[in-house]
Amino acid sequence: MTAHRKSNGDTAASFVRRHIGPSARDVTAMLETVGAKSVDALMDETLPASIRQAAPLDLGKPLSETEAIAHMGELAAQNQVFTSLIGQGYSGTILPAVIQRNILENPAWYTAYTPYQPEISQGRLEALLNFQTMICDLTGLDVANASLLDEATAAAEAMALAERHSQVKAKAFFVDKDIHPQTLAVMRTRAEPLGWTLIVGDPLTDLAESDVLGALLQYPGTSGALRDLRPAIAALKAKGALAIIAADLLALTLLASPGELGADIAIGSAQRFGVPMGYGGPHAAYMAVRDALKRSLPGRIVGLSVDSRGMPAYRLALQTREQHIRREKATSNICTAQVLLAVIASMYAVYHGPEGLSQIARNVHRRTAVLASGLRKLGFAPQSENFFDTLSVDAGARRAEIVARAVAEQINLGIGDAALRIALDETTTPATVEAVWRAFGGTFAYAEIDAGTREALPETLKRTTPFLTHPVFHAHRSETEMLRYMRKLSDRDLALDRAMIPLGSCTMKLNATTEMMPLTWPEFGSLHPFVPREQASGYHALFARLERWLCDITGYDAISLQPNSGAQGEYAGLLAIRGYHAARGESHRKICLIPSSAHGTNPASAAMAGMDVVVVACEKNGDVDVGDLRAKAEKHSNDLAAVMITYPSTHGVFEEHIREICDIVHAHGGQVYLDGANLNAQVGLSRPGDYGADVSHLNLHKTFCIPHGGGGPGMGPIGVKAHLAPFLPGHPATDDEAPVGPVSAAPFGSASILTISYIYILMMGGEGLKRATEIAILNANYIAARLDAHFPVLYKNEKGRVAHECIVDPRPLKTTSGVTVDDIAKRLIDYGFHAPTMSFPVPGTLMIEPTESESKAELDRFCDAMIAIRKEIAEVEAGRFKIEASPLRHAPHTVHDIADDDWNRAYTRSEGCFPNGVSRTDKYWCPVGRVDNVYGDRNLVCSCPPVSDYAQAAE
Repeated sequence: MTAHRKSNGDTAASFVRRHIGPSARDVTAMLETVGAKSVDALMDETLPASIRQAAPLDLGKPLSETEAIAHMGELAAQNQVFTSLIGQGYSGTILPAVIQRNILENPAWYTAYTPYQPEISQGRLEALLNFQTMICDLTGLDVANASLLDEATAAAEAMALAERHSQVKAKAFFVDKDIHPQTLAVMRTRAEPLGWTLIVGDPLTDLAESDVLGALLQYPGTSGALRDLRPAIAALKAKGALAIIAADLLALTLLASPGELGADIAIGSAQRFGVPMGYGGPHAAYMAVRDALKRSLPGRIVGLSVDSRGMPAYRLALQTREQHIRREKATSNICTAQVLLAVIASMYAVYHGPEGLSQIARNVHRRTAVLASGLRKLGFAPQSENFFDTLSVDAGARRAEIVARAVAEQINLGIGDAALRIALDETTTPATVEAVWRAFGGTFAYAEIDAGTREALPETLKRTTPFLTHPVFHAHRSETEMLRYMRKLSDRDLALDRAMIPLGSCTMKLNATTEMMPLTWPEFGSLHPFVPREQASGYHALFARLERWLCDITGYDAISLQPNSGAQGEYAGLLAIRGYHAARGESHRKICLIPSSAHGTNPASAAMAGMDVVVVACEKNGDVDVGDLRAKAEKHSNDLAAVMITYPSTHGVFEEHIREICDIVHAHGGQVYLDGANLNAQVGLSRPGDYGADVSHLNLHKTFCIPHGGGGPGMGPIGVKAHLAPFLPGHPATDDEAPVGPVSAAPFGSASILTISYIYILMMGGEGLKRATEIAILNANYIAARLDAHFPVLYKNEKGRVAHECIVDPRPLKTTSGVTVDDIAKRLIDYGFHAPTMSFPVPGTLMIEPTESESKAELDRFCDAMIAIRKEIAEVEAGRFKIEASPLRHAPHTVHDIADDDWNRAYTRSEGCFPNGVSRTDKYWCPVGRVDNVYGDRNLVCSCPPVSDYAQAAE
């Protein structure tokens, strides 16, 4: 608790200065450029006076970095790290140090964004393709996605997929009674608004008589029982229903795969592949499907395509499947993944290889079998003769005594309704097994029981098929090779550690090192989510203070920290609204008004919550058409449930009529859901709860500094006014009587990364957070002022101001030169930048968000690059060359271009590769040329191809 818990730092103010990019001198110069007399004057011109926060944001005295780390050490000391043998899908695991230091603790990996620009994401895309390959191999199915939020969410998504594809028209779904309880609870939450019935029973006896569209079977069961599921799957197939297996990945190294058993879909968690339990997350879930279902697979899929030279290149495949297209017809609102955690799990498999994983599994199973032998000698025979790593025993009247003795040994057992559960894992030692025996009243030595113990895997379920045969899982056995492989991949990517990432609506700000440090302390990382509350006192003190701060910041009365993504926060918020209406006898309120400019997750979330979407028009200036809103609210007055609105708008402007919009909806009995994606423009300046909003999700991975991790993890807690507080998501581990069920597997979602946002607020304080908001708005207005003459800013308020982001409009240039928004985005790579957000919310435009963390020097470097690109477009317009022959269309340029012996382009190598004086010493070289998206979708390859394929592509 001492030496490793120190950090450099002096005063709290110094952290605020380091978090905020522009200096005082820079601020003065930028104000001059934007034509504002002061920062206060700029805020007055940007935000409507009617919503301005009157009282200063008082969050207590901010701490310096040194003080903050000391404080976190005190919180950590309040957590007790016992050996948790609770199971239920969470296992102790050993994260290899080389992966911890070079992935989890490496900003080259954790500050990257979702790989929508594949040319600058080849490293993490390869790591994710490795993950998909690992999942396909272990599950025996054809296609896997690049991860989902958690196992329970994956189960709910699989149920929705089955509902779409089943030949059975019944709206009933069968769930194995031996499923993890939290999975069943999340599935109930998903099914109820959609009118689906869940039938829970024994698949080997109850399934044949059930008229169901599909079934979810746990393998092995949460009790540890290992059953042959082939008869149950055959019964499903006979009906035309879909079979889903929730499988333990480590067990699958020894057991027949779900594909071999006949499953259509497999889901589960990759947590035990090196990812700390973290009191619930974040963890990468997985989903794999047979080939016929691949185009309905939710989430993201990494595929293989080719670049402009015909060389292999990775990319996100089938992107048009996402809910941005399906909107209110979507059955899923998933638009993210757990990339950083999937990368860790894939590297764990690369590190150990198939032999290493199998040996870990054999060790775990052996110790479980030895434990079972000892328990039998003590009169506690396991309930199942066949098992992998988990035993359930009936302790009878001695149950409380055994649990108390286990706690005295600092061991947590799983406590079921009728049995005690003991789940072993990679960290279990012979001493752990002996301690469990002592809890049951025995004093055996491990070696004496080991000698006479047989394994408990049935011959009919033993794995006979190979897995992880690709060379990547065999080539990195030494730490030297492993280190170099991870470094090679990170060098291929462009993340925030190299350059500004100006993505609108994404808020790619500094993730300070001090904020990240406690994440990997065992007192935060090693807790099982279902330990007794007193063992997590430090966590709960952190939760309570963080909730209070978030209420103070937003003006809401209560917070739920459970949703572990922004989309899941939307869903939870709408469920709260739905629960509120139902409790008042107004279940008929199902109309949700959504502006046409909304993010695609909004209508998808509404559909999942059982609501009917009615689209509201927007004005030419991007504002919500208040007249249309009023008309539709009046038309649907009796059935109006909610409006979903983003504020500031997705067009980057504070709308003047936000209070009026809230009043209109409230007058007709509806609730106001305010999307918190753009909260970075409000903290300290305005509070949604004060000007009429009833509920918001808060993207902690945006406004509050949790890193994006290449496309996950994230956290999307919701804030609500007091009348909605009873309808925040419950959880069977904490409150079985809650009127609204859980949306995440763990009660506090991805709890371990809440430490990041907590420390950020702790070190910024109220005044620092307000200053951050002001500078974020100043930075955006500075970019708008510099670029407006070259790429017109599409939306401004009546005083010519934008909020924390701006949309620039290159669309007229397509007419004059043929240049596309893609050309500009790819050319920015040559200048060393990630592109802004493309074509959202307006097709063909670029949405730019600089955040408060970027210095004036970096903003100028970006603006200079954009202006230089405009000059290149002017050369096309002037006829120097056609767009097809220009550096814009050939961008991005790679080392293959500069080394090309047959250079015959209309511009020089220097113009192409080192535009506008880009540093030759520090230049970022993307590893591939422009990726062919159409080829990738037509030739879908979503797992590691044979090495020979790469050779063929190079010919």
